[in-house]
Amino acid sequence: MEEMRSRVARYALGMNDTLNLTIVYEPGDDGWITVSIPEVPGVLSQGRTRKEARENVIDALALMLSPEPSDVDDQREREDLQLTIAA
Repeated sequence: MEEMRSRVARYALGMNDTLNLTIVYEPGDDGWITVSIPEVPGVLSQGRTRKEARENVIDALALMLSPEPSDVDDQREREDLQLTIAA
């Protein structure tokens, strides 16, 4: 339980704070480079070059964070959140 509180506190951000994520590069099969963003489970990709792998994993992150389709019966309140990828 204490570990969960620590993890939640680590990601508690203010209105103008920066969320730092890590791209992990690993050698894959046949010269491919595999990449992941460990802070967001399921975000992984690959590329022939480091640049291509980076672009692909950023695309995977954007897809993972894409909003779910709206349903006319869905009455939940929503708020837009803009993330900017830089580096």
